[in-house]
Amino acid sequence: MSKDVSILQADAIQLLKQLIATPSFSKEEDNSSALIKTFLETHGVKTEQFLYNIWATNKYFDTTRPTILVNSHHDTVKPNKGYTLDPFAPFERDGKLFGLGSNDAGGSLVSLIATFLYFYEIENLKYNIILAATAEEEISGHNGIEALLPQLGEIDFGIVGEPTQMQMAVAEKGLMVLDCMAAGKAGHAAREEGDNAITKAIKDIEWFNSYKFEKVSELLGPVKMSVTVIETDNKAHNVVPAQCKFVVDCRVNELYTFEEMLETIKANVQSEIKPRSTRLRSSAIALDHPLIKAGLDKGRNYYGSPTTSDKALMHFPALKIGPGDSARSHTADEYIYIDEIKEGIELYIQLLKQLL
Repeated sequence: MSKDVSILQADAIQLLKQLIATPSFSKEEDNSSALIKTFLETHGVKTEQFLYNIWATNKYFDTTRPTILVNSHHDTVKPNKGYTLDPFAPFERDGKLFGLGSNDAGGSLVSLIATFLYFYEIENLKYNIILAATAEEEISGHNGIEALLPQLGEIDFGIVGEPTQMQMAVAEKGLMVLDCMAAGKAGHAAREEGDNAITKAIKDIEWFNSYKFEKVSELLGPVKMSVTVIETDNKAHNVVPAQCKFVVDCRVNELYTFEEMLETIKANVQSEIKPRSTRLRSSAIALDHPLIKAGLDKGRNYYGSPTTSDKALMHFPALKIGPGDSARSHTADEYIYIDEIKEGIELYIQLLKQLL
């Protein structure tokens, strides 16, 4: 038996306000996980917990049926210094709900929870539904969705809740962060001594700034490489540095593997290159997937997303879609429109109804 949507919407908005008032920085999600667990159990749902990840299955879960995962995260970044409002005091004004994590990704999370509750007690669904409210998404941590997935069994496809204005992010760029070091030789700056590592680093940085990988994706566009950090091994003004370290943020389309990129980079720069991780690879869901067809039937558009989410860690097809706007994420005085949450719940339900 499905539940009244208007009641689910009201409960979801109230839960979001409670989440905003509960600090939940990555790796510190103990209180937010407890809050979500209590909310679900109050609504009659049997829950499971693994680390700070909360998950549940629909009441009539049947192992003979395929399974859909609906997932979003409950951790947040720390508030930036530009806030004029209390980031932990939920505040409504002009149809907006302000507060840290309201847009990224609290609105998506509570909307998916409401959607899960809508279908929770319905018998004879074509698919099982697993709800997962997960941790450490903002830091791409190992104790979030990556740790939880082995606990969940086989999953056929998923919905990942992130602010996309309820449009369909069918593909994501992968993320590879490179730690680079240019090696020189120390010397006194007043004399013709040493081999300046900064000069060497500049040459390589110029290559990163100017090089263009040939293959451009229709969905995700070109590969993008950005040098974001630089430092030397000394702070003295009169010493030629022996080392200059810099960091490169690489956003990779689906046409290149990380290994192919690394091969090209190492062939063109002198600095030592070490990737921090190759976990967050580019991902895509086929445009003829039933979930995408359902979205198109509901007037949704599709696009390739330049940002990375937990979708990158899923070994099955997944669609990123949710209420809110990615442009508001991590901004001062973050907010989401109340109507965006209501509409998000309605659309999530419509999408799944078409499949279930």
